[in-house]
Amino acid sequence: MSSLAPLPSAGVSGVVFLGTPEIAVPHLEALVASGVVVELVVTRPDVRRGRGNEVSASPVKVAAQNLGLTVSHDVSDVLSIAKDNSDLLGVVVAFGELIAVEVLSRVPMVNVHFSLLPRWRGAAPVERAILSGDSTTAVCIIQVVEQLDAGDVLATAPCAIGDDDSVVALRGRLGQLALPLLIDICSNGVSSQQAQTGEVVVARKITAHDLAIDWSSIPVAISRQVRLGNAFTFFDGKRFKVHEVSSASEQLPAGSISVHDARVLVGARGGSIQLVTVQPEGKPRTSASEWARGARLSTTSVFSDR
Repeated sequence: MSSLAPLPSAGVSGVVFLGTPEIAVPHLEALVASGVVVELVVTRPDVRRGRGNEVSASPVKVAAQNLGLTVSHDVSDVLSIAKDNSDLLGVVVAFGELIAVEVLSRVPMVNVHFSLLPRWRGAAPVERAILSGDSTTAVCIIQVVEQLDAGDVLATAPCAIGDDDSVVALRGRLGQLALPLLIDICSNGVSSQQAQTGEVVVARKITAHDLAIDWSSIPVAISRQVRLGNAFTFFDGKRFKVHEVSSASEQLPAGSISVHDARVLVGARGGSIQLVTVQPEGKPRTSASEWARGARLSTTSVFSDR
């Protein structure tokens, strides 16, 4: 491993912030609000939307511009800032791109990671924690090293995972827990540094396979898929999204649809699950009961895998 720039033992005079999606915005705003000088914001390039030539900036870029901060799409620009400020710290929050060794050797960097490391290193730690039925997780501030999410843990805060927590809700809670930890490091330096210990578990990116509902699964497994967002099944050959469910006790054949007292139930292994909010292909979200009223369901109506 190449030598890394040493972490600060006292407060830093300036920060470069690297982040892209909405979840990173509160961290940038909190740093500015706490008085930390943000010298530069690096974010992913604007992306093309739709069929035209229109492009849209990342949420972090929009926030940075609103705060009057300098924005770049090139990580190497960090080195230009480092020439004029040797007391610089990089803060990485969901940046979405590996950082070159050349930069890490010149500028110490910390990363906000949403899991209890070394469990769930990688792209989808919050989603994998929910999908696996973990009851607890954490947010960790770690040193950025060459190997993905393998750096020493500098600060951490635990977080329980509720039975109904969606990815959005849990990720938001973890982000809030990270703010005081991050501001403390920027203001006072690193006071603790612990190597990761335990089994390394990789949080692979979520794919369509993870979101495709298998009605022969147990109800709790289906509920976890739905909590990730954009879980889907098929009805009459068309994709059908399931956005919200609740528990039910009725025993029904897997995939079969039944309406009981205005509740729309679907059979699963060993029981059933109640649909709450759904979205037929090409249509807006609606309540399951509203959908059922117009769907002309029969005793043979089922959800399928295609």
